Amino acid sequence: RFGPNFHPVTLWTPPHHRLERWALGAEIARLRLDLLHSPDFIPPAFGARRFVVTVHDLNFIYYPQFLTAESRRYYAGQIEWAVRKANHILADSEATRSDLVRLLDVPPDKVTTVHLAADPAFRPLPPSAVRTTLSRYGLEPGYLLFVGTLEPRKNLPGLFAAYRRLREGGATDAPLVVVGDKGWLYEEVFSAVERLSLTEHVRFLHGVPGADLPALYNGAALLVLPSFYEGFGLPALEAMACGTPVVVSDRGSLPEVVGNAGVLVDPEDPDRIAEGLAAVLGDPTLRERLAARGKARAADFTWEKTARKTLEIYRQVVA
Repeated sequence: RFGPNFHPVTLWTPPHHRLERWALGAEIARLRLDLLHSPDFIPPAFGARRFVVTVHDLNFIYYPQFLTAESRRYYAGQIEWAVRKANHILADSEATRSDLVRLLDVPPDKVTTVHLAADPAFRPLPPSAVRTTLSRYGLEPGYLLFVGTLEPRKNLPGLFAAYRRLREGGATDAPLVVVGDKGWLYEEVFSAVERLSLTEHVRFLHGVPGADLPALYNGAALLVLPSFYEGFGLPALEAMACGTPVVVSDRGSLPEVVGNAGVLVDPEDPDRIAEGLAAVLGDPTLRERLAARGKARAADFTWEKTARKTLEIYRQVVA
């Protein structure tokens, strides 16, 4: 899949190793690079003439309690050095760019927002193709959908509380489908389902192949992403590209990504989440409007734009 101007190189340094910066530097020094782009924001200590890093989010600063102690130490001990070391920084969203400037005193002209995009596979699909995929999971169209790693930042217990209110109020009897693998500190996710007596109504799908995701988005009545914090929120964009309405958190990068194509809710308040879900589920006209806006909004984000903007930064850095 690589073009003729790409030369893949295998590196052996394990991620998050305590000597990662120096070991990576030793590995790449032999390549005599003019520029190295580190997509996980931690550049090597040496080994290239110029460095670009991508910072996806600053969750570890906003919500350190949502990470393991090991991850907190790792990221907190690296970020200030990384943003000083880098010749330029890419941020997935303007929200993350603003966080870097405000929280870490990074000069504004050192950070450029480069949005992500949904893969072209995420698009409206024929109903027959959707049903074929859903049948493998024992699903019928019309469920509520969450997509993401099971970890505290995603606010799944808050979503479950909101979903229970919906069911108790008669707003829906559709299942809530949670697509995603276990991340870290995920135990409360499963405890909340049991505590709220939702075991029969919440479906967990782990290890879902990427090829099945477009159909799962297409089959949903809506996607809900009530995260406390996101650096971008790619599932929201993927859902919109499929024509699926979205209900998302009103903070972090999500308002920036969704624009006027979704319903924004306060992630701290399950009642507000429930109200947002009920508004979409109970109003076919609103669903159609959000679906149309979502497809148009998602079309503004393309990987070609991302690549061209990234290449522009590379050229500026090495000039």
